[in-house]
Amino acid sequence: MDHGILSLLPPVLALVLVLITKRVLVSLGVGIIVGALMVNQQQDMFINEAFTQIMSTVTGIFWTEDGINTWEFYIILFLLLLGMIAALITITGGGRAFGEWALARVKTRIGAQFVAAFLGIIIFIDDYFNSLTVGNVSRPLTDRHRISRAKLAYIVDSTAAPMCVISPVSSWGAYIITIIGGILTAHGVTQYGSLQAFLLIAPMNFYAVFAIITVFAVAYFKLDIGAMRHHERLAVTSGELFDQSKGAIPGETGLEAPEAKGKVSDLVVPIAVLIAGTVMFMVITGIQATEGTASLLATFENTDVAASLVYGGLISFAVAVVLAFVRRVEVKQVGLGLWAGIKSMLPAIYILIFAWTIIEVIDALGTGEYLASQVNEFIPLAILPALLFVIAGFMAFSTGTSWGTFAIMLPIAGEIAAQTDITLMLPVLAAVLAGAIFGDHCSPISDTTILSSAGAGSHHIDHVTTQLPYALLIGFVAIIAFLALGVTGSTIVGLLVGAVTLALTLGVTKVIVGRLGTIG
Repeated sequence: MDHGILSLLPPVLALVLVLITKRVLVSLGVGIIVGALMVNQQQDMFINEAFTQIMSTVTGIFWTEDGINTWEFYIILFLLLLGMIAALITITGGGRAFGEWALARVKTRIGAQFVAAFLGIIIFIDDYFNSLTVGNVSRPLTDRHRISRAKLAYIVDSTAAPMCVISPVSSWGAYIITIIGGILTAHGVTQYGSLQAFLLIAPMNFYAVFAIITVFAVAYFKLDIGAMRHHERLAVTSGELFDQSKGAIPGETGLEAPEAKGKVSDLVVPIAVLIAGTVMFMVITGIQATEGTASLLATFENTDVAASLVYGGLISFAVAVVLAFVRRVEVKQVGLGLWAGIKSMLPAIYILIFAWTIIEVIDALGTGEYLASQVNEFIPLAILPALLFVIAGFMAFSTGTSWGTFAIMLPIAGEIAAQTDITLMLPVLAAVLAGAIFGDHCSPISDTTILSSAGAGSHHIDHVTTQLPYALLIGFVAIIAFLALGVTGSTIVGLLVGAVTLALTLGVTKVIVGRLGTIG
């Protein structure tokens, strides 16, 4: 059944309830139930059918006819491993040692935020890996400088996907290049290959470029706006890094650091092994999938990211266990630490399961297809990139998936360009990529948003409400830049117009914040 505009009801309802009630699981649950009822409304026993669909969807997250659904299962397993690794680092004193070491070298709150941002840029292999690793590595330093967990989550989230989407050597880059290759072949575009097209598109991804720049501007000029201002003030004045009234947060073990001081290596070695092991297995699984005959790009295109995260996590976990016993931590304390690490990740896992479920329900309703159908060629060509940016943004916001938006909207954008003006091919593809990241940053049901909260140790709803004003600000800048690109056809003009707009917007924001009083 074609639900048309009503297919937007479940995701919009869930999003509105999240913002009103601040209770993510309840809000997602309502959206899931309403969506399932809509999908099955023509059935005789539609309530029973809706309940059955929800149960089968949840079961399908972990188990299919072919056996274990490895992607989702491995992501959850990696979260549990990361929680246990973080707990072991805590009980060996590695986190405290790293905090003291970094505090002696990074003297300012600005510097601590820059460190987290640079780590987010450097670790660009995969957004899941980036979100979880950067948050955990940066947390001891940012905690010491009284930087709120919501601020850290914003830094992590706003460097993870934006870097992955413009890097060809990443799981995102490989996926996107594959789609672009098919589009170019379908429309007989031969003047550039898929990789060259991707590299030409990267600087046109105005949202990603300006999001990364804005992270540094927010840190340097102390541009704490909206809910972020509240969280930063609490952190600076009282040392309250997160809203304790909302209970436990993902990634927070609740363990006390041991009396005996650990060493910096107790944190650095497990994390370094995690990074090296994950990258190694990404290469290995990619080579296996291509039977060792493909290029590096094809290797990353076919890599098994989820499995690589687990394999790298297992090696890192083993190293962390060995270090705990080298530091003569009692077996009982290790056991308590591991259990605390597991419990610390359960809130994030619950939210992920609910988010995956509502995404399946939204897919059954045809929400993505409805949004895509609203695009046609009967519009001024100059505004086409900006329009596609907005539509892709709303689709990613409503569905919680950048990759799903890529899969639906990139071919549509390519078809529109082919039927109207082939020179717009790269600009419209760039607009879709940028819009998907924009919508993803605004959406509380996005898995990368959820994992950024978990990695930074922030309440998920706090991360959503604090990041939203910045995402909307950059989204506005990106629309202006895409309008300039559409009118002139020049990437340089689009970047210059966007940069000027961003500078003016940030300047006005700085004046407003200055009148209110800067924090920290």
